[in-house]
Amino acid sequence: MSSVVHDSFSIERTYPVSPERVFAAWTTIAAKAQWFGNEEGIEPVGEHTLDFRPGGGERFTAKAEGMVFDFDARYYDIVENERIVWTYDMLMDGRRISVSMATVELFGVPGGTRLVLTEQGAFLDGLDTNAQRAEGTEQFLDNLGRYLEQSA
Repeated sequence: MSSVVHDSFSIERTYPVSPERVFAAWTTIAAKAQWFGNEEGIEPVGEHTLDFRPGGGERFTAKAEGMVFDFDARYYDIVENERIVWTYDMLMDGRRISVSMATVELFGVPGGTRLVLTEQGAFLDGLDTNAQRAEGTEQFLDNLGRYLEQSA
């Protein structure tokens, strides 16, 4: 029997670099490949593509725990150094497990940038959960922090 669970989460991080530096980490394949999709236990498969503009998209395929995961995103709203809004679906071994809308907001704060990532998801057929997605998102935001520190 098919099912859908709607849920959301919001995660905040503060990075000791400017909003321009944080924003730039999302804009090119060279930068994004340094922190997105390279968590422990994830093996990229195929080409990671990124067309960072409203109407553009991103595709990334990786293998984890013996399964193949496909991330397919479309960017809708980009305000340089302030906001990124996109939708994406996630497939596991060719089966859609979720469809989400995500927003990153960047705020200059003393000594750096406060990032707020909010995601609303439709989790399908019990194959993914909001808690699992939030955990994965926290990992890649931690990776982003390490990347920003190393590239400083």
